[in-house]
Amino acid sequence: MSMTALQRVEQAIARITATDKQVNAFTAHTFDRARSEAQAVDTRRAKGESLGPLAGVPYAVKNLFDIQGLPTLAGSKINREHAPAAQDAVLVQRLQAAGAILVGALNMDEYAYGFTTENTHYGPAHNPHDLTRISGGSSGGSGAAVAAGQVPLTLGSDTNGSIRVPASLCGVWGLKPTFGRLSRRGTYPFVHSIDHLGPMADSVELLAAAYDAMQGADPLDPGCHALAVQPSLPTLGSGTQGLRIGQLGGYFHDMASDEARSVAALAAETLQATNRSVIWPDAALGRTAAFVITASEGGSLHLDELKKRPQDFEPHSVDRFIAGALQPLDWYLRAQRFRRIYRDKINALFQDWDVLIAPATPVAAPTIGTEWIEIQGQKLPSRPSMGLLTQPISFAGCPVVAAPMWPQGANGLPIGVQLIAAPWNEHLALRAAAALQQAGIAHLKESKL
Repeated sequence: MSMTALQRVEQAIARITATDKQVNAFTAHTFDRARSEAQAVDTRRAKGESLGPLAGVPYAVKNLFDIQGLPTLAGSKINREHAPAAQDAVLVQRLQAAGAILVGALNMDEYAYGFTTENTHYGPAHNPHDLTRISGGSSGGSGAAVAAGQVPLTLGSDTNGSIRVPASLCGVWGLKPTFGRLSRRGTYPFVHSIDHLGPMADSVELLAAAYDAMQGADPLDPGCHALAVQPSLPTLGSGTQGLRIGQLGGYFHDMASDEARSVAALAAETLQATNRSVIWPDAALGRTAAFVITASEGGSLHLDELKKRPQDFEPHSVDRFIAGALQPLDWYLRAQRFRRIYRDKINALFQDWDVLIAPATPVAAPTIGTEWIEIQGQKLPSRPSMGLLTQPISFAGCPVVAAPMWPQGANGLPIGVQLIAAPWNEHLALRAAAALQQAGIAHLKESKL
């Protein structure tokens, strides 16, 4: 007999209680709300009423999503002073309508500016596969919570890689949808012109089901495009026959460790990629332009507080926020003009390909506090370099599934691969992901907790 919704919630609460002192994935719990929502699902089931596709599934959200009755922290100290949210974020509302049950809010880099979730206000989120290592960021709590088996589903945000990096380093599934696909209403912004929202999960099926439940136009979010819902879950069993699949070379080969290269090569072999050296146009320039826009918009958003109380910001990011606020406007405008050219080149690339494969992070998770890493003989700053391979993709707005893989020589730690499709073609990336899962190549591993 399957568990009731309340039993599933109590199981999740017990797991969170037993493990989160070690992992530090959560910054707030909504256990009373969860029990109430679970009882409502069970009551409807007992009455024979139809239930949503996620009925009884416990989940948690990055703490930049509005949760009714809680202040929306966005990983910061300053936001503790804000009034509690009057209502849930749109995507939380949609998951609740689908029957999913919210159990809490998750740790993150302050204001989403980081790739490591080494948050000095709330403590670092620890990688469940090795508690001395980072979970990635900025949605580090979201990745860690799934990897630790605390919840099967979480929500995160991704501007430059903040879903894909923790998915890669924690060994879970992640989806960064097309820019503009899902409503951002009710979330704390970072970079309005690049921010994406999406799910992380313990299986491709749950990832797709959550994504499908959150689709739909939002007339009150001008950044959410009014496209028809495109269900992806029914397509997962279609396999990859007929898909034109390639592997990215060039920049994505040069900026990856041997272990990261190996998982991309294995994915390409499994999916029968016909070209192993596809070139992504202007990848390095795309990353540079993304940095310029990120710094400028992020600095502008927080300018008033930077002037009044810089001491209350995260030490890892305050200098970057200030530097961004001081950037010349000309830099920002040039980067935005380049972005239009860049998108045209990427869209042209996808005239020849349906899915492209690349590593998600250049290395496996470094230890907490690591300042430098080495990639193919290059010494690079650790924190920004976690996004080397994700920033060029999100800058083009393409949908990406991060698939968890387990290379040899990485101390038993995961490194994910990116399965990239053209804008509005999430279903193709999810089909490829399902094929990797079915082949046993991409999957979660139970943590040692």
